Amino acid sequence: MDLTMFFEYAWVLLVLIGLEGILAADNAVVMAVMVKHLPVHQQKKALFYGLLGAFIFRFATLFMISFLVNVWYVQAIGAAYLLYIAIHHILKRNAQLNGQPNKRNKMTGSSFWMTVLKVEVADIAFAVDSMLAAVALAVTLPEVGQFSIGGLDGGQFIVMFLGGFIGLVIIRFAATWFVKLLNDYPSLETAAFLIVGWVGVKLAIYTLSHPKISILNEHFPESVPWKVTFWIVLLGIAFGGYWLSKRENKKAIAESVEKKVEKHS
Repeated sequence: MDLTMFFEYAWVLLVLIGLEGILAADNAVVMAVMVKHLPVHQQKKALFYGLLGAFIFRFATLFMISFLVNVWYVQAIGAAYLLYIAIHHILKRNAQLNGQPNKRNKMTGSSFWMTVLKVEVADIAFAVDSMLAAVALAVTLPEVGQFSIGGLDGGQFIVMFLGGFIGLVIIRFAATWFVKLLNDYPSLETAAFLIVGWVGVKLAIYTLSHPKISILNEHFPESVPWKVTFWIVLLGIAFGGYWLSKRENKKAIAESVEKKVEKHS
């Protein structure tokens, strides 16, 4: 693996860790909401089963998807999925800013095993989300060519495996902190989903240039103009999100100080 390929793999893994972090944080929050009606000692047991289910379903999904990943319509579904979750997040965020109510289903009291079952069903949904997003990112990487697993190059599979494993670690140890960070800096979450959407565009380019589709030239995804455009836009979103989050945080602090001054004046 040359240095350029190494950095490309490293960057995709970094983006995947960020995406897995968001999905893992959501997964952990859903778990917490589902088990909170249980007694404390049962909450810990239910969360343990939830984490075990998250582990099993993520890696089962990883192996199942890897055998289908070279089929062009799976890539198309991946592109559509990434664009969907990015657009869905932005629309939901705009609705919240416009003061529309956020409808949530409240958990009613359930038995311990019924609660565990509900947690496991949620785990399946998050596992599909997580691994489909991981596949969508991994298939855009150049092939290492040393070995393959199913329809996936070995290097791409390792990136997916690492992303999924790190997602589980985040669920176990850092989900609460990650949720707090995104609550404190909401623009970071929006920027993260914009990056997801932009990666969806990249996968759509790969789909359209597939030999069985041929809407775009087969070699267009590897062309210098497209790669330069992709990385400039991606880095622009990342730095823009960071700058906006810092600016909004400073504004919120200033408003808080101003209210305290008015209160004591």
